[in-house]
Amino acid sequence: MTASKTAANMPPDGRRSIQSIEVGFPLLSALVSAGKPLTLRDLANAAGMTSAKAHPYLVSFTRVGLVQQDGLTGQYELGPFALQMGLVSLQRLDPVRVALPEIAELQAEIGHTLGLAVLGSHGPTMIHMIEASYPVHVNMRKGTVMSMLHTATGQVFAAWLPPQVAEHYIQREVGDTAVIAGREPPPKVAYADVEARLADIRVHGMARAIGNPLPGVDALSVPVFDHTGNITLALTCLGPSGLFDVDWHGAIAGPLRVCANKISHKLGYRKSTN
Repeated sequence: MTASKTAANMPPDGRRSIQSIEVGFPLLSALVSAGKPLTLRDLANAAGMTSAKAHPYLVSFTRVGLVQQDGLTGQYELGPFALQMGLVSLQRLDPVRVALPEIAELQAEIGHTLGLAVLGSHGPTMIHMIEASYPVHVNMRKGTVMSMLHTATGQVFAAWLPPQVAEHYIQREVGDTAVIAGREPPPKVAYADVEARLADIRVHGMARAIGNPLPGVDALSVPVFDHTGNITLALTCLGPSGLFDVDWHGAIAGPLRVCANKISHKLGYRKSTN
């Protein structure tokens, strides 16, 4: 039946759908993943179909503005309507709203306290906490401002913010009693003096604090990026020393990275392959 390609289809979930749209979608997905114009052949291969099968879909996508073709090279890329759709979607994205269901699921998996931080006027600020079922004696709650260099949360922001912005916040916290930094007031430190430490954090993809600034409490923190590639959130997990796995590739670090990457992906972040 030739009409089956465009007729309503009844999938296993019981909801009607248009099969031809689902069949053609891998072409759009391939263009998004590639991030550059592709020839018909390369695009069809990336979508797992023949050029002959791909071409009619591309003609239709071009007519509605989802795809456009370069008149000189013949290559295909996302069209103006696809770009408008993307911009509207990004404008509606709330990083915190996107993150909350993901960190709730993560906390249920690993069982330790999880916190979500944003960059506030005083510095990295906790805006959401999910407590562990066991008691953790920490002076940290919603609204707590974390030191840029003396907490795992702050080090994540210091490592991925533009240097001049990080330097501003590093100096901003000196003498600020609102900042959680440890038992002793932190000395004034220049960004250049800690660049090697921050570079190591970038290599690991996360920051680690062992008994600092709170003795007996360890923490791991990972960055969340938005569609521009800028850090927008820090996801921090903490627990008592001895019960908390601080290994860079341990039972906490792995799921923490996966969760942060999932949130970043939902916010439109695509890691550069260059």
